[in-house]
Formats: sequence, structure tokens, C-alpha cells
Amino acid sequence: MLVGEQVAITVTAHAKDTARVDFPRSLLVPNGIEVLEAVEETPVSEGNGMMRHQVNYILTSFTDTVYPLPPIPVRISGKEYPTRQLALQVYTVDVDTTNYEKYYGPKDVQELPMSWKDDEWGKALGLSFLAVILLLVCIWLIVRLKSNKPIIAHIRIIKRVPPHQKAMKAIDEIKAEHMVMAENPKEYYTKLTDTLRQYINERYGFNAMEMTSSEIIERLTNTDDPKSLDELRQLFTTADLVKFAKYSTLINENDANLVSAIDFINQTKQENVPTEEIVKPELTEEQVQSRKMRKVLIVLIALLAVSVVALFSYIAWFMYDLLFY
Repeated sequence: MLVGEQVAITVTAHAKDTARVDFPRSLLVPNGIEVLEAVEETPVSEGNGMMRHQVNYILTSFTDTVYPLPPIPVRISGKEYPTRQLALQVYTVDVDTTNYEKYYGPKDVQELPMSWKDDEWGKALGLSFLAVILLLVCIWLIVRLKSNKPIIAHIRIIKRVPPHQKAMKAIDEIKAEHMVMAENPKEYYTKLTDTLRQYINERYGFNAMEMTSSEIIERLTNTDDPKSLDELRQLFTTADLVKFAKYSTLINENDANLVSAIDFINQTKQENVPTEEIVKPELTEEQVQSRKMRKVLIVLIALLAVSVVALFSYIAWFMYDLLFY
């Protein structure tokens, strides 16, 4: 080989497919030869249970002489098999130093005329055209996004009066009309029981307005205060007698039933009831689709904007490199 070139030594071993073949990773070579790499190929089946193993050692040298290459040992199933001894002849290139006039020095850099047909300028032009198109698409999407007004769902905060406060307010009104209702006990007990039914409906969560007195008492059997439940039962019983059996009550009896109603409310009221409720409006299907479309447009605009900035940055760097280097 010539000085500075590379040559490959190929070592091949034929062995059974059950045998283990080990090639040396480094070679013992004389000074002046460099082993660049050892490339081991994939074993190939030769049939009849035989495999062919092969490795290529890449050598180079920069001194012209003859180098003896010692045998390369290959180990097969623990037994060593050496290759033949080789020799490497390295030639140099003859240079005619007597006629040095024919060797010219380096020429100056020459300016070439610019042509838009050159690959580099065509690449810059194509990227610029693509960046402008993406910029126009981005502007069109921004205009469309502005024309599609955002859907603002206002959250309402509703202040709620606790059930016991509403019930006590109604009872205060009944107390204020007590003297008038004394002449009409049916109206008195109707308002009193309706107030209790409404309170029970909101406090316990079942429709007491559509239930009989006995059904209401039965649903309240698990109350914490049996005494208040007995007083409530007595109140409902009296009210039913007044409304349906024309039962006549005394003033002190009416007052006792009013007190029983107040005691029942005070004993069953919930203190830590939230007085405000946040109501989120439900959007129509068209509004939901419009919101999704706006999100898609925003994502597309962001991606296009990043792409346009990246393209223009690359074009600027490319043009600078093309003009000044």
C-alpha cells in the first residue's frame, strides 16, 4: 500500500456452530504500523453444523518499508490456532524535486457571480416563501379568533337564608297576627303547620308539603329529641282536628302549640349552614363547541408563531453565513 493509506487483514475461522471462537482485539505489530480498528462480522452458517466467523483488522502506516506481520492467534473452544505469517510492503510517492517550477502555489479566492439557481440561494428563497405563508396563515387565524368572541360564563353567588331563620321569621309573623287568628283557628293552624312543613322539607330533604301528619312524624322518628317529636305530634294532631273536625281550641292551647313549634325548630336547626351558594351556569352544546374551537385556534396560533420565528431566525443566520463566510 501507499504511505498513509489503509489496508485490511481478513481473518476467517470455520468451526462448528457449538464452538466458541475468540479473535484477539489487539494485534502484536511492529513499530511503524497502527491498528485502527477490528471489525467483527456476524457469523454465517455454512451448513452441516458449520459456521464461518470473520474479523477485519484495519492497518495503516506512514513509513515506507517492509513490515513482517506475526501470526494472529485465534482461539476456538479453548484451543489456539495461529494464522500464516504475512508481510506488509509500504510504498512512498516519488516526488521530482528537480523541476520545482512546475509546482504552483495556492491561488487567491475568486469571487463567483451570484445566481438564484444555486442550491443555497434556492434553499433560502424557498424557506422565506414558506415563512411568509405561515405568517399569513397565523394572521388569518388571529383575525378569526378576534371575530369569534369569547364566551364568558358568569358565576352567580346566591345568598340563601337557613331554613330555621326562614321558619322563625314566618312564626314571628304568625305571632304578630295572633289576635286576629284567634277568631279563625283553622287559618292559624294552617299557617303554623305549613311553616313547619316547609322547614322540615328544607331541613331534612323530603317533601313534607305533600305528606300527611302521620307520615311526617314517621319520617322524623330518628330525631335526637323524642320529647320535641311528641310535642310536634300533638301539634299536628290538634291542627288536623281544627282543620278537618272543626275542633275548638283555647288561646293557651294555641300558645302552647306555637311554643312547641319554636322549640322543635330550635332543637333541630343546623348552625353551620352555608349562607351562600355558587351557581355555575351550564353552557349549551353550541357554546361548548365554540369554546373548544377558540382553544384550538389559540394552540394553532402559538405553534405557527413559534414556527415563523424559528424560520426567520434560521433564514437570517443562513443568509449571514452565506454572505460573510
